[in-house]
Amino acid sequence: MSGRWQHWLAWLDWRPALSTEIAALIASAAFTLLCNGPFWQALAALHPLRSAADWLLPACVALLITGLQWFLLLLVASRWTLKPLLMLLVATTAAAVYFMTTYGVYLSPTMLRNLVETDVREAGELLEPAMLLYAFYAAIAIALIARTQLRARTWRRSLVSRSLCLAAALLMAGAGFWPVAGELTPLLRQNKELRFLVTPANYVLSAIWALKGQTVTPDDAARERIAPDAQRPESDRKPLAVVLVVGETVRAANWGLNGYRQQTTPQLAAREVINFSDVTSCGTDTAQSVPCLFSLVDRRHYDEKAIRSQESLLHLLQRLGVDIRWRDNQAGCKGVCADLPYENLSHATVPGLCDGGRCFDEILLDGLPQMIEATPGDTLIVLHTLGNHGPAYFQRYPAAFRRWTPSCDTTNLAACSREALVNTYDNAILYTDHVLAAAIDQLAAITTHDTALFYVSDHGESLGEKGLYLHGMPYAIAPAEQTRVPLILWLSPGQQRDAACLAERAAQPASHDNLFHTLLKLFDVETAAYEPELDLLAGC
Repeated sequence: MSGRWQHWLAWLDWRPALSTEIAALIASAAFTLLCNGPFWQALAALHPLRSAADWLLPACVALLITGLQWFLLLLVASRWTLKPLLMLLVATTAAAVYFMTTYGVYLSPTMLRNLVETDVREAGELLEPAMLLYAFYAAIAIALIARTQLRARTWRRSLVSRSLCLAAALLMAGAGFWPVAGELTPLLRQNKELRFLVTPANYVLSAIWALKGQTVTPDDAARERIAPDAQRPESDRKPLAVVLVVGETVRAANWGLNGYRQQTTPQLAAREVINFSDVTSCGTDTAQSVPCLFSLVDRRHYDEKAIRSQESLLHLLQRLGVDIRWRDNQAGCKGVCADLPYENLSHATVPGLCDGGRCFDEILLDGLPQMIEATPGDTLIVLHTLGNHGPAYFQRYPAAFRRWTPSCDTTNLAACSREALVNTYDNAILYTDHVLAAAIDQLAAITTHDTALFYVSDHGESLGEKGLYLHGMPYAIAPAEQTRVPLILWLSPGQQRDAACLAERAAQPASHDNLFHTLLKLFDVETAAYEPELDLLAGC
């Protein structure tokens, strides 16, 4: 047998033997140094390395992170569980680093909840061939872990060794923190988002917090009733049909009616709509914004647990006799429409609108006039669009709406030029404009009801600004691209208000908080919970 083959066979037989504690230390150091590129880049941007003395801070931070990770591993791992635990962490960390590096996301509890609640199709759009490289690295690390032998010891020696190493881990963390405490503490206080970049602690802790924040409400009876004094006086007016279109990932900066350089809303501009130009979302992701949008607990007093445990506006209106329907072209209503009439059209098979995997948003208008005309009283219909859901913006509109080119026809957004990425995003808004205009035309033709249409996006989107893509940043540090959204209102002749008054109101700041109270008054609900200063139509 040749020497080369003997060399390879010898390598295959290589099985290092380590104690559980030393193996955990090596793994902690590897995570710190090899899996935290986004964190080290962010730290370097805040603390430039201009001289040898500047290296003290990153060196101490590396020692601190490694010590803390080692300590946590020693608390939960044993000789029998360490290797499976490390293999799991390596696989999930590879995926986490891929998403953080590719899309510039922060793995906060909100982002982890989004990943948990996404459907298979949405998750598939995030996968790119580039992820195979990260999978390859993970496979190498997992193979090394599998070949490592953990030494067996008596329980007494194990107890002594574990105790000493726990103390050593704390000393290591202290040695990393103490020399730079005066600089590191204010740095972390002013840049809290850094903690969502430390991998794997970021996604592990965020997942725990995200799961802890989930409130199970199996039926409407389990929800706390809101506005118990609410009532609707009898009226002989014409029935009212309101269509509320909840948009997806459309940001105000690219909204044509706001004066954007590319007219992305030409059809709406030709119709008598009221455009609110300064609107703030309740969150930076669907799971946060949609429940908040329909909740009495708004952004000003944000409390996720309270929002998820209370009735939504839809439950309140149904209790008062308004017919409620939710039509969906994405991944559900996030609990807002629990136990209410719900129709998911994302799997429909209408030719020209659906391709077997996804449907374009016009599917939500299919049969809409007939639905309204068949309802004898007041009705509120929510249309939850796919909109500009990223990163596959190029799949959100038919070919006829590919007005601006070149376009970004891939989910690897960083691989596209800035011009191509923005063009594709704008083409998707152009299609949304078409859908909304078609909905308005349908409502204008209805004679059995007075009609109105609201459109508001659930949150915005980053398109590469500051290296960020998609959305879901922690709200406190989220850029305006993710929190500023479009909002429009259209009213049929029977619901018209003073035009000058509405124009003045539309120029003032608004937010998701306004929708709850505006809809209360529109449906003649009388309750002490109503706040007229939040009613977009008050005084008009």
